[in-house]
Amino acid sequence: MAPWSGKESHMNQKVYKTLEYYKIIELLAERAGSAPGRKMCEALLPSTDPEEIRSAQTHTKDALNRVLKCGSVSFGNNTDLGFAIKSLEIGSTLSVVELLKLAKMLNNVAMVKSYGKKEREDQPSDSLDPMFEALTPLTQLANEINRCILSEEEIADDASPALKNIRRSIKVTNDRIHSQLGSMLNGSYRNYLQDAVITMRNDRYCIPVKAEYKSQVNGMVHDQSASGSTFFIEPAAVVSLNNELKELAIREQEEIQIILATLSAQAGEHTAELFQNQKLMTELDFIFAKGKLALDQNATEPVFNTDHVIHIRKGRHPLLDKKKVVPIDIHLGKTFDLLVITGPNTGGKTVTLKTVGLFTLMGQAGLHIPAADRSELSVFTEVYADIGDEQSIEQSLSTFSSHMTSIVHILSHADENSLCLFDELGAGTDPTEGAALAIAILNHLHDRGIRTVATTHYSELKIYALSTSFVENACCEFDVETLQPTYRLLIGIPGKSNAFAISSKLGLSDTIIQAAKEQISKEDESFEDVIADLEKSRITIEREQREIAQYKDKIRTLQEQLQQKNEKIDRNKDRILREAEEKAREILQEAKAVADESIRDFNKIGAGTDIKELEKKRQKLRDKINEKNAKLSNDAPAVNPLTGKKKLDPAKLKKGDTVKIVSMGLQGTVSTLPDVKGNLFIQCGIMRTQANVKDLIYAEAETKPTPALQRTNTGKIKMSKSFNISPEINLLGRTVDEAIAELDKYLDDAYLAHLTTVRVVHGKGTGALRTAVHNHLKRMKHVKEYRLGEYGEGDAGVTIVTFK
Repeated sequence: MAPWSGKESHMNQKVYKTLEYYKIIELLAERAGSAPGRKMCEALLPSTDPEEIRSAQTHTKDALNRVLKCGSVSFGNNTDLGFAIKSLEIGSTLSVVELLKLAKMLNNVAMVKSYGKKEREDQPSDSLDPMFEALTPLTQLANEINRCILSEEEIADDASPALKNIRRSIKVTNDRIHSQLGSMLNGSYRNYLQDAVITMRNDRYCIPVKAEYKSQVNGMVHDQSASGSTFFIEPAAVVSLNNELKELAIREQEEIQIILATLSAQAGEHTAELFQNQKLMTELDFIFAKGKLALDQNATEPVFNTDHVIHIRKGRHPLLDKKKVVPIDIHLGKTFDLLVITGPNTGGKTVTLKTVGLFTLMGQAGLHIPAADRSELSVFTEVYADIGDEQSIEQSLSTFSSHMTSIVHILSHADENSLCLFDELGAGTDPTEGAALAIAILNHLHDRGIRTVATTHYSELKIYALSTSFVENACCEFDVETLQPTYRLLIGIPGKSNAFAISSKLGLSDTIIQAAKEQISKEDESFEDVIADLEKSRITIEREQREIAQYKDKIRTLQEQLQQKNEKIDRNKDRILREAEEKAREILQEAKAVADESIRDFNKIGAGTDIKELEKKRQKLRDKINEKNAKLSNDAPAVNPLTGKKKLDPAKLKKGDTVKIVSMGLQGTVSTLPDVKGNLFIQCGIMRTQANVKDLIYAEAETKPTPALQRTNTGKIKMSKSFNISPEINLLGRTVDEAIAELDKYLDDAYLAHLTTVRVVHGKGTGALRTAVHNHLKRMKHVKEYRLGEYGEGDAGVTIVTFK
């Protein structure tokens, strides 16, 4: 639906000036890009048709969305083509300027139509799509005009074949004239000339001849200098050429008229499209001006109702600095239809009145309002405002009379579909009578169902609002400490008189203030005290509510952070497990490849096998394992995830500390302190191994189960060995005597623990320890057999023992 000019609105013109509606229109017109668009903005008036209002608001919203998404679009070449279109309709020829304007307009139409195209097919439509689609760029006509007309002063040579031939002839003739005159300048006429130049007089080529030689030059005199010393003569030799040049110029103008007539005829075939284009371009310029104004004011679309309910959320007066203005919340029409606002002068009461009235006018004009989302406005057929001192000197009316004249006019014209705004109702006369009049007027307005907002200083109106169901109090907050209004509107709270507090702050004597307090009645003083207590309670509650809101926001933030952390942990867990499985598969594949290669090497062992070559391969494999262990050690966590202990400090390490060897995954106790290189021995169960402090972290000491004490029927105690006997003993690093003693005890314990097989680690070395172990095993009665370990069991560095 196309935007409307609001002409069907019949609101009184006075309210537009009182509420400064025209200043909003000025701001709107500044954002239009063309003269027709500005004219349409300046004619905008509020509408009273709910459907038209909603349609206009939708247009503004869609334009704002497009500006936010795609940026603004220019309508600068949209001009009023009304006269040109009428000329085309009757077959007249347009001028060069008119045709250029027409071409620029069509180019602008093409740009706007391109701006309105959807980027994707699935992009949702809006209310402006039909307007963009209805634009007709007439690209061929625009291109033809631009091809023929280069500027307002120049027609292209290629505009027509005839024009091109004529201009070629003009050039040739000009060259012939210059050649002829040039020969005269340099020949016999040289001494007759005032200057050796060729000049123009009356569109004909001439030469400047001295007065005394005038008779020596045969030709036509066209002009004379002011001093009479020079005559401008057209030599007879070039008269015919000049005549020919004049004829060619006439033919050129005739051909240009033919070209313009041809272009006009082509444009005349599209007068309907041209008229439609201008109308749509003007309307779109007007709509986008509303969108730009909404963007600049940070405005939103109000929700309209027909129940005469107003609910403005965080509203800001559009003519005040948006960085300084204090937003207000105001509602009217649900539980009460009259709102009485009290508070100090310059506290914001009048701004509140104007905000309510101006928002109503702006909203009904299809403009967004500078307020928070979901603000509600109602459709009123009339808005009346009695604001400011409109005392008339010519009519000799007092302030009270002036206001009362305006109020009488409002009361005689307002109905249930009107919104009435009164500033300082009943002021300018005796306070008692003024308050009584104000109450009577408000009751009269309520009886007629008219929504009303009024400001006052009278305490009687505060009591009236407190004691009447359909009236609500409101006040503009004032900070007594700073003597400054906060401009916050508080609905439901009557304003407190701050005269005594302000006077005291400004230095008025306490004696005078006390004397003044004694002049007011006990009832008034009690009423003011109640208001003061309510004010203190309100401030306390608001502060606590703000703190609760802050706590809720903090809790919500922590919950979101915790949820994000848990989700991150879950994602990392899955990733780590997947990477670990992949790494394990790679290790197994690598181990299998090494094992297969080693088996092949052992299968090839024969009489001529080089033992040194096998030892090199084994050393290469050991170096590779050490490299992996070193890398694992370097990647060890700084803190043990189980115990929370940091990586150990070598200086604080003591014998007996429980540590974990990261690269081997083994846990044990410190047997020796680290040497200068950081190497030390760790006792891991029955195995004693060497490690570096960089490969260690603290670990919790394992709690070993206590051997169970079992009393036999003969009274003897038997110690169960099966709980702590390892299937392996490590004798590396011990002397033969130490090893045999330890081995003897271990074999006894293993046999008693009913182990069938054990593994004795003695290493290869010189073979002395292995020989001593085998000799000892030969003498053990409960050893069934023993053998050297096979591949994968430790080779010749291990002996496998089987018990009987």
